[in-house]
Amino acid sequence: MGGDADVHAWLRLSYTPGIGAIGVQRLLRAFGEPARVLDAGIEALRGVLPRPAAEALLAPPAAALRELLARAPDWLAEPAQHLITLADPRYPPALLHIHDPPPLLWARGDASLLARQRLLAVVGTRHPSAQGARDAHDFAQALAAAGVTVVSGLALGVDAQAHRGALRAGPAGASTLAVLGTGCDRVYPATHRELASRIAREGLLVSEFALGQPALAAHFPRRNRIISGLCRGVLVTEAALRSGSLITARLAAEQGREVFALPGSIHNPVARGCHRLLRDGACLVEHVDDILDELGWSVRPAPAPDDPVARELLDAMGLEPIAFDRLLQCSNKDAAWLQQQLLELELQGLVARLPGGRLRRLPRA
Repeated sequence: MGGDADVHAWLRLSYTPGIGAIGVQRLLRAFGEPARVLDAGIEALRGVLPRPAAEALLAPPAAALRELLARAPDWLAEPAQHLITLADPRYPPALLHIHDPPPLLWARGDASLLARQRLLAVVGTRHPSAQGARDAHDFAQALAAAGVTVVSGLALGVDAQAHRGALRAGPAGASTLAVLGTGCDRVYPATHRELASRIAREGLLVSEFALGQPALAAHFPRRNRIISGLCRGVLVTEAALRSGSLITARLAAEQGREVFALPGSIHNPVARGCHRLLRDGACLVEHVDDILDELGWSVRPAPAPDDPVARELLDAMGLEPIAFDRLLQCSNKDAAWLQQQLLELELQGLVARLPGGRLRRLPRA
């Protein structure tokens, strides 16, 4: 993220009432960066927004937005706290392809988790059976141990069990990412304060909602589209027929993601949602390998290399595709040496060659 002026421009664009995620996309396409949007006149803005929204954007910020503008720099100055915008290279590529990607993401923890390719959502009822709670925990632990970062919503029941299971895989696991229905500085439910703190230390907390925002009913469907949008697939462990988890599964299907479901007892009311998903074409899951095989994730990603020279080269590559000539300049080495190093990294599954001679660093987990 840039300086305070850049932060203020993004916040005004994102949180002025009446604009929304789709409106932000239109404005950025029309004017470029947020500062240019704010410098545009009312008539230019009227070509993109309804007049009330355009006038609100040019008017002095309301009290709540002024408070956010004042508070944000201090919050971002704290360690491991981030504001990731659509223009940030850390913005998760998968989210860019949903209908209404959030203009920005507040994050606490390890933001590199957003760049991982093996993300899977584990969701379900807030009131699971004893077996359902164990299944959510054990599947999440096995997934994390297999190199899959587990994504959920920090809610009671299945969400909490999924986060705890992923964390139980330990430092060798792929950790967990929690998408919040509140501001990133708040925890809902409050009983999950300790769990949220641990996720911030060992994984990542993410929210599109402004700092200080409480848990509102309208926030959770929006949170769910981010959960599904970040991931290659969604696993529903237990869910009633009227369930937010089924909304997440529907969003996943609309976004082109895979939907997985665990079967349950016909006598268990919180298994009926999973049974409906299975009738509608979801992949039936009995073992974690069913998910890994379906997604082509049966082989765990290669670990980080022990060689410090290789680690330095991977760091120089960054997260975006890079041309060989550009990498040659960054590494300050000769071409033959660099080709040999890249070949070794390819064999380890840490680098891929792309069309046009470009190179891309692959996730380590």
